[in-house]
Formats: sequence, C-alpha cells, structure tokens
Amino acid sequence: MVILLKTNFPMPTDSISYQNSGYFSPLINDYLNHQSNLQSLYNHFPTIENFEKQLIEKQQNYNSNIREILVSVLNKQYELLTVSELTKKNIALLLDKNTFTITTGHQLNLFTGPIYFIYKIISTINLTKELKSKYPNYNFVPIYWMTTEDHDFEEINYFNFKGKKFQWNRETSGPVGRLSTEGLDEFLTVFEKELGSGTNADAIKNLFKDAYANNDSLANATRYLANELFRDYGLVILDADNSELKTEFIPYIKEELVHQTSNKKVLETIAKLKEYAIQVNPREINLFYIEDNLRERILFEDGKYKINNTKIEFSENGILELVDKNPEKFSPNVILRPLYQEVILPNLCYIGGGGEIAYWLELKATFEAFNCTFPILLLRNSALLVTPKQAVKVAKLGLTWIDLFSKQEELINRKVVEISEIPVDFSIQKDFLKQQFSELYAIANQTDKSFLGAVKAQEAKQIKGLDNLEKRLLKAQKKKYVSELERIIDLQNDLFPNQSLQERKANFSEFYLESGKTLIEKLVRGLNPLEFNFTILTL
Repeated sequence: MVILLKTNFPMPTDSISYQNSGYFSPLINDYLNHQSNLQSLYNHFPTIENFEKQLIEKQQNYNSNIREILVSVLNKQYELLTVSELTKKNIALLLDKNTFTITTGHQLNLFTGPIYFIYKIISTINLTKELKSKYPNYNFVPIYWMTTEDHDFEEINYFNFKGKKFQWNRETSGPVGRLSTEGLDEFLTVFEKELGSGTNADAIKNLFKDAYANNDSLANATRYLANELFRDYGLVILDADNSELKTEFIPYIKEELVHQTSNKKVLETIAKLKEYAIQVNPREINLFYIEDNLRERILFEDGKYKINNTKIEFSENGILELVDKNPEKFSPNVILRPLYQEVILPNLCYIGGGGEIAYWLELKATFEAFNCTFPILLLRNSALLVTPKQAVKVAKLGLTWIDLFSKQEELINRKVVEISEIPVDFSIQKDFLKQQFSELYAIANQTDKSFLGAVKAQEAKQIKGLDNLEKRLLKAQKKKYVSELERIIDLQNDLFPNQSLQERKANFSEFYLESGKTLIEKLVRGLNPLEFNFTILTL
C-alpha cells in the first residue's frame, strides 16, 4: 500500500491498509480480503478488469427506454443551475447505450456534513476517469444520488467546524428533501462569526448563503452546493423522488406489496452472515408511504395495508391502483432503495462507506429475485488530512502513521517503552520466572497433586507480582515523560477528534478555509479509488 505524503521534509512512511487501520468491521475486512464465505454475496470484486464483465452484464439487463426519461428528469432538475459543459455532456451521454454510471449516494447533510461526503464523490469521479482510460469505447458518468426521501432529520441537521457543533433546530416531518430552507439565514449569521475574515472565509459564507438562502428546499440547496463544488468534474446529481422515475419502478413496488419478496431474500442472506454484526434488518414490507409532511411504514395487518401512525388503510386492489396512479407516494427504504437505483440507472458500481457496503452485501439474493444486475461494490476512499505544521510534528516526535492510528492508551504505553532510559517491559523477567517454575513442575509431577497445585498457585502469584511492578513502573515513567507524552496526545487529538476518524467529524469548510479552491483539486489528485488505502495527504 502507498501513502501519499506531499512534503519537503522526512516523513514516516508506514503502510496503512484499511484492514490494519482498526476502523473497519470484520465483515468489511473479510470482503477486502476476498474471504470465500462472502463471495456468493457479491457479483464481481472491484478490480479494473472485472468492470468489463460488469458492463456487458448490465448492458444486457438494463431497460434502455429508461434513458430518455432519466435525461428528461435530469434536465428539468438542472434548469435553475449554472451547469458546466462537462456536466451537460455527461447528461446527454446517458442517452447512449454505451454509457454507464458510477454512483454514490448520501443523505442531505447540512453543508455536506462530515468530509467523507467529499471523499465519496471524488471516489466516484476518479473511478469514471480510470474506466474511460481502460475502456475508451464506453462512457462513464459520475452520479451523486441524493437520498432526499429520508425522514430522520436529526441525522443530517448539523455539522462540526473546528470542534464546535452547528445544529439547525426546527420541527420536521416527511421527506427531508422537501423540507423548506426557511430559517437557515439566521444559522449562517452564527456560523459566520466562527469563520472570521479573508478570501476563503468569504467564499465559504457565500457558498452557504447561495445554497440555502436562494433555494426553497433542502434537496435544491444540496444540489446547488454539490454542483458548485464538483461541476468542473462533470458530476451529475439526481433526485429520484420523482413520479416519472418511480413509474418505471411500479412492477417492483407491486411485487414487494403482494409477495414481500425482499424480506424473504434478505433473511436468507442474513442467515449466511451469522458470524458478523448485521447492518440492517428487513421489514415485512420495505416501503414507506410519503406525502409532503408524512413518511410512514406500510404495514400488512388483518388483510389490509395500513399506514403506520395514521388512519390510512387500503385493500390490496386499492393500494395497487394507487401504485399505478401515484407511484411517487411509495418510497423504498434502505433495503429497496438500492434496487430502485439500479433499475433506474445504467449503473456498474456503487461506492459507499463500510456501513453501506455491509448492508449491500445483504441484498444480492433480492436483486436476483427481481432479475436485476447486482453492481460492483467499492469501498469509498478514506483520508487523513494533515497540515504541514502537523506533518513536521509527526516527524519530530518520531511517530509513524501506524502509531497515530492506534488507540491512545496503546500508543502512550508503546511510546513510554520506547523513550524510557530504563527497561519498562518485564517480559525477560517473566520468561526467566516461567523457566524456573518449569523445573519445579518436573519435580511436582513426581509427587502428589496437592504439591502441583501449590506450584501453580505460587507461579501465578509471582507473575502477578511482576505485572503489578511493571504497571507501577510504567505509571512512574509516564509522569517522568509527561511533557513529551502530552505533545503526542495533543497531536493525535488534533488528527483524530474525540479519538475518532477526522473524516467522520470535520466539515470540508475547515480545510477549505486554509486551502480554498485547491482543496478539491488536491483531493482529486491524491485519492485513488481502486487502491484500498487509508491515504494521508499533507495539504
């Protein structure tokens, strides 16, 4: 694995794989390691060569009539935006049977939320470039699928900036994409005080204001924001909360309502994943009923289809008639949304985080039941952004990146052992003690069992005594080297806020404040979607 270190001074060069970073689940580690027990749960592993197989399969199993509808919907959604020539070209290319998409999806987090949102889109953009280079006779379009139909506002109504949480508080119901942006101008006033002044600070303020003050819904605001950040890279942004698109999904909605197909298939798959933590569990019916201020589960009880927490109910004929007449009133949940996506798009690959890939691995049997090609699953890029000043500190403190990815207590204990002028590790003494007791065991085996038990008890007592002495000495040495250790702790806390991944805490604006427009350019150059690295980038 290669770490990208753009510095002019000596730096640690440890390789950090996703598997060894300590931040991915056993399921994802096993997926990346091609474990045989998981191979039936995905179609093709994400290698550049496997995309040839995938595009042939998708081309044979995709309804090309949807292309015209898709392009028409996208053109309408882009009417009020300043669209780059590359994005216009990519939308038009979707009419071509030799054009395929690479897709990532994400919630409508306020001001993009954690910075990994940026990494997901860059992974998507960069993969389309690699595929075009490898397969020049085909076209590849990067898609950001906005999950506008989610209703969990508390998951998206905030972002963190320099350790402070900025939260938008208001009463909500229904799909978040339809939510009014009213009141966010007051939010901006608070945020502006933290940004300070300067060219980059002004750019952030204007970006926030233009996105949220000049767009009437959260979906439109998020589309504007993502377009401003990525339009020069040809990103195409889709809101699938759309009647025309859902018309194409009608047969799948009906199948789910009548036969509860996805529930059965996902439960079968979960049985194969019993050694792992399950990411999501299916409902009996994996659809919601939605209106502007309502998104509730559809239940089947006593021969009726009932809308949870309401008095709305339908007979089977009644709800199937509603599907034909108003398919936009039906919203797929986390289990069926991937199927909807793959029916609508000529898609080859879905790019997501560890949690997303984990639940996609539950879905292949469902896709097979619906005769829909299952996409390649690619773990998005992960990165640690380091300032030049922080990079110098890492080198001066004699740290490696593996050190910094360690749990803090493990890191401190290891560094104390390294810098201490006296031995803190009593392993040699313990080994010597065990050797002495092995001779006593030889004698004990020639006598009665009570003597053997006494020897074992004495060994345990003395080993415990050495353990306690070792802990006391370690504690004493921590006090002696407190200033050095505090510098290490401060640096790790800066790079891993709350001892968590930076990408899950910090907002892109924090780094934009320092780098300006070059931030996106540096990330696009520094992240490689098909190298499964945790990339360290010095900005």
